[in-house]
Amino acid sequence: MIECIIEGIIIGICTSIPVGPIAILCIQRTLQNGRWHGFCSGLGAATSDTLYAALALFGLNMVMSFIEAHQLIIQIVGSAIMVLFGIYIFFQNPASSIKKQQEGRVNYWQEYITAFLLTLSNPLMIFLFLGLFAHFTFLSDVTSPIYIIVGIISIFCGAALWWFFLTFIASTFKKRFNFRGLWLLNKITGILIALLAFIGLIGSLLGISI
Repeated sequence: MIECIIEGIIIGICTSIPVGPIAILCIQRTLQNGRWHGFCSGLGAATSDTLYAALALFGLNMVMSFIEAHQLIIQIVGSAIMVLFGIYIFFQNPASSIKKQQEGRVNYWQEYITAFLLTLSNPLMIFLFLGLFAHFTFLSDVTSPIYIIVGIISIFCGAALWWFFLTFIASTFKKRFNFRGLWLLNKITGILIALLAFIGLIGSLLGISI
């Protein structure tokens, strides 16, 4: 049981730690709206990743076959969503965002849902989990539903730990940002998210893993 928990936490961290569009989004929200807004975004991503981990763990052949058959289309749609979201952040006014936060119009639930849906737009995460499961032989000889549930929860906890750490580090720089700094942060964040999504799309079209 302990080995299952430790491996699950490690897998959760490994899938969350690469610096991609979601990590950049969490950092941006932490610096602009505060640590807990960034952390809730991370929890949304962790929930989506855990859902894909469960699909990979249960080996739903129908889902896997659909993703493999439509991999390019899925990547194009997912990349397009991320590019549009990057453009949205690029043109976002930090002053109005802070005003909304002060008026209570930006809540944690919104941050959670948007990060969840953005992460969900990349179902190819299933194959990353399959690779990690094979590497760690995670729950390979286990049939007990309790162990499986504990393993899935451990993956979520590992991902949540990483987002807690990342947003904690980012929050230490929050006081150094004025409105101009936040405006510049939005521009850089929007460009990076759109650029990473575009690079991923080009890589998939060329058959290159980026």
